[in-house]
Amino acid sequence: MKNEMRCADVRLWRIVLIAGIFVTGATLVTPAAEAAPAFISCPTGDYENVDHACVHRPEQSQTQPDGATVQCRDGEYGFAQHRRGACSGHGGVDHWLASVPS
Repeated sequence: MKNEMRCADVRLWRIVLIAGIFVTGATLVTPAAEAAPAFISCPTGDYENVDHACVHRPEQSQTQPDGATVQCRDGEYGFAQHRRGACSGHGGVDHWLASVPS
């Protein structure tokens, strides 16, 4: 008799738990250890760099644009704030126009 009551109690708790999940929309997922940094929305023509700052995308120009830090091998001028990844997708760095950190 005691064993039958325990089984009934367990079944009842399962039903209550499942009903609670459906009613509240709760999920049984453990939270992530660390949330990823929020994406910032950069203006058109800019991209988000590793420091989560908006940086102007490389551009084609006959003369060096204000703020350009690098000229890429495809001739476009870049505005990179770090050496790593500068001119990726543009054939790499042709030469630096300003001193930027590694």
